[in-house]
Amino acid sequence: MAEALTPSALMVRIQARVLAAGDPERGDVPGWVLITLMTAGLVTVLWGVAGPKLQGILNGALDSVKGPTG
Repeated sequence: MAEALTPSALMVRIQARVLAAGDPERGDVPGWVLITLMTAGLVTVLWGVAGPKLQGILNGALDSVKGPTG
């Protein structure tokens, strides 16, 4: 005959089974690392291509601002 479990002993057994099965909400860590590295690569490439244009736009905007006349 099976022995009666206290609520705390039952919770311990349930948690042990969940941890042994793996947490489905944890996610795919190597996948996220790959996504992060690919995003950093894309930003680097885009910055290299668009950087000079963005610098020219910023310089033009700053040059067009007139300081106080005194």
